[in-house]
Amino acid sequence: MSSEIIKKENTKVTLKVVVEAAQFEEAINKAYNKMKSRFNIQGFRKGKAPKKIVERYYGVEVFYEEAFNIAFPAAYEAALKEHNIDPVDHPEIDIEDIKANEDVVFTAVVEVMPEFEVKDYKGIEVEKKEYNVQEEDIQKELDALVEKNARMIAVEDRAVKEQDMVIIDYKGMVDGVAFEGGTAERQSLTIGSGQFIPGFEEQLVGKNIGDEVEVKVTFPEEYHAEELAGQDAIFEVKIHEIKEKELPVLDDEFAKDASEFDTLEELKNDIKNSLEENAKNRAEQDLRNSVIEAIASKVDIEIPKAVIQRQIDNMLADFDYRLQYQGLNLQYYFQLTGTKEEDLRDQMRADATQTVKNELVLEQIGKYENIVATDEELNEQLEKMAAQYNQELEKLKSNLRDQDLNSIKEGIVIRKTIDFLVENAKIA
Repeated sequence: MSSEIIKKENTKVTLKVVVEAAQFEEAINKAYNKMKSRFNIQGFRKGKAPKKIVERYYGVEVFYEEAFNIAFPAAYEAALKEHNIDPVDHPEIDIEDIKANEDVVFTAVVEVMPEFEVKDYKGIEVEKKEYNVQEEDIQKELDALVEKNARMIAVEDRAVKEQDMVIIDYKGMVDGVAFEGGTAERQSLTIGSGQFIPGFEEQLVGKNIGDEVEVKVTFPEEYHAEELAGQDAIFEVKIHEIKEKELPVLDDEFAKDASEFDTLEELKNDIKNSLEENAKNRAEQDLRNSVIEAIASKVDIEIPKAVIQRQIDNMLADFDYRLQYQGLNLQYYFQLTGTKEEDLRDQMRADATQTVKNELVLEQIGKYENIVATDEELNEQLEKMAAQYNQELEKLKSNLRDQDLNSIKEGIVIRKTIDFLVENAKIA
């Protein structure tokens, strides 16, 4: 096998690879042994016809495709190793020629990471934002805590009003025919939440327990169920219960019930301290992001499409995980929003591109500055992970693969590189 680089342009390298005739003949023999059971030739038991007979009957090319598939991986890997090429995606293969007893020549167009330089990354000028905690911020947290500790109480002496929770049965029909998913019993609904079709909730305001209401609505034109989009519908609704939210009084007793503190003042101080710590962390993270983006904005990089696609894949998987944590999934999200996966991928593309660019820039600077992850730093990170997952350190280590450890090390190097850049930045 021999190979040469015949073209190198931006993020693509074209290799010319030659598989010697003897090597390809060996691959043909392997292909024959793999495929011979498929051939049924008169005068021979199925799968027992000699290679020469099969070639005479079906043509000498009958084993070429499978033989190439057998010979290709070793030849391709050898070529990559010879020229120190690290591909980011599968190659585009073009077979120039295959003939009996001759060398096989093919080209492989390989996509690789771009070569680029990062200049003037020390002393970058950035402005540090400050986030000050206001009294209204503390009150907002208190209000949220009050809401969290609210209870729903039954109401029997008045009609439904905004913000009430009602327990209802409903049956939806289009042109007098019930449709799938349009019927439920004892369904809870908060009036004004926008949970149901526009116009539905408003028509229950002013109604009483036991009322049977005919609710007329029109499904949105962009409704996720295409057969219902834009359709007029009638819902037969029966109101079983009305409940209203009762908020606790914000005083010392509330503080004792809702927190570990004895007084409302202590609770407020704790919220303030927590908000100030969050504000400090937010300002620090914003600063780090500003430094990275300021440096990356001065670098021109042509990023391979495959790398961006992988980043989008990761972002999509992370989004799906967060949805599942809330009891949802991607499919339901698409139905709810009337979008498709390609729409979401398009929305993520700009952020994915910027994320990849930032990482490439940081990796390059890390190499310039010889920043590495020490064994001590790696072990410290593993200890944090073990504590996070409530797992013994040694057990965690035994479950990690080499690529997992490399990924953790890369994360440490990225963090240290950002630390270095912030320390050397000019902060206003």
